[in-house]
Amino acid sequence: MALGVKALPFTFAAHVLAIAGAIMVLVWCLYFRGGLAWKATNKSLIFNLHPVLMLIGLIIIGGEAIISYKSLPLTKQVKKIIHMILHAIALILGIVGICAAFKYHNESSIVNLYSLHSWLGIVIICLYGIQWIYGFVIFFYPGGPTEIRSESLPWHVFFGVFVYVLAVANAAIGFLEKLTFLETSGVAKYGSEALLVNFTAVVTILYGAFVILSVLSLPPVDHHDDFSYSEI
Repeated sequence: MALGVKALPFTFAAHVLAIAGAIMVLVWCLYFRGGLAWKATNKSLIFNLHPVLMLIGLIIIGGEAIISYKSLPLTKQVKKIIHMILHAIALILGIVGICAAFKYHNESSIVNLYSLHSWLGIVIICLYGIQWIYGFVIFFYPGGPTEIRSESLPWHVFFGVFVYVLAVANAAIGFLEKLTFLETSGVAKYGSEALLVNFTAVVTILYGAFVILSVLSLPPVDHHDDFSYSEI
């Protein structure tokens, strides 16, 4: 099922929101939170890697991987490779982002996996990995039989969209959770940092919405080898 509108305007809006979201999370972590580091005396710098990598990696690059089928005027095979590579990058950055959160907790003597955000995060990254491996084996190499590919396709699309929506929702929960901790520690509830974090969460949700709208919209052209996301 597709909406009766072209996908291209939605993909352009998604790109703009992606740039805005990336800038906002970097401003937050670099300017307000002091920077990024894998090793540091100030352990908060280690944690700062988490929101940056999860938003830019799993959400933004993952979203770009999804809408690549509706935004790139290329052959299906080329788009399939781009789709796969972008998702691999998103998955790797997501794993490193989660490792950064564990590293911060361990070095700060904070227990792990105590919140809904953390539980969902582990589930999402596992599902994301399963989705990528299955897609690679069935749709790319070595490639499954035509019947299995045909039967798997709608489930692959549905499962991918479901995991992505879950990731966007969990990112919003993560922004809320971190901002709540910061406000408890003295950050002003109506200060510039709090507003920036909230607006970053809003931009993240809007970006996810435009990614889904792109998936549900019509491809740019109607060639036999069209740009339909469903032809993975």
